[in-house]
Amino acid sequence: MTVHDVAHLLPDVSRLADLCRSMAVLEAILSPDWESRHHCYATAWTTKEELASMDNGSGDEYSIVFSSAGAYIRCFDHESVMSPYGNDGPWPGVLDSVPQVFQHYITEPAFCDETGMPVVTACLWRQNGDDHWQTGMIDFPQDQNNPDGSDWLLALLMDPSPEAFQRFAEDYYEVPVDIEAVRHVYALRPLTREVVSSLNIELTLEDLAEDIAIAGYPPSADR
Repeated sequence: MTVHDVAHLLPDVSRLADLCRSMAVLEAILSPDWESRHHCYATAWTTKEELASMDNGSGDEYSIVFSSAGAYIRCFDHESVMSPYGNDGPWPGVLDSVPQVFQHYITEPAFCDETGMPVVTACLWRQNGDDHWQTGMIDFPQDQNNPDGSDWLLALLMDPSPEAFQRFAEDYYEVPVDIEAVRHVYALRPLTREVVSSLNIELTLEDLAEDIAIAGYPPSADR
């Protein structure tokens, strides 16, 4: 599977933003320690843009910018044969067709290394009015099942089910994860004390106030 296949499996922009927001809040509950989380969401990354991100702590990551123009996705698999570090820059075709409205993200410092090189192995975008996600025309390496890493990096976005997140969280955090609580958050329903305690008995709604605000999640139902 490559980014071309992934483009057919991702939700639309609005649903993708909601999904990323939900995953960020779930991880905020499961892991009060920011550094241990995979997924984060900043509703005020800039005054006009929101940012969803994933970092597994092993050099693999993605960033999704949501703006008035649509959404831009950058993925980086550090072991990919398409890594810019083994090919004198981004793989041909990955960034060549990015529309003008998203061009500035290619050189965004947060998405580049200290030399200014884009840290990317896969890229997708979707402008308002598009009926599907777009990618570049890419001649992928031969004899590679997952050459750009997009399939496993974006796996939880291609399968936007609570059960998929439950499997991820139980494997990563090595604790039971209540599926009804995950469903509650995936539905973007306001948090309750019961939902929070079912996921992390040591955490309170008050503890989550900052994370909820940063993610732009609906305010708590409990006062």
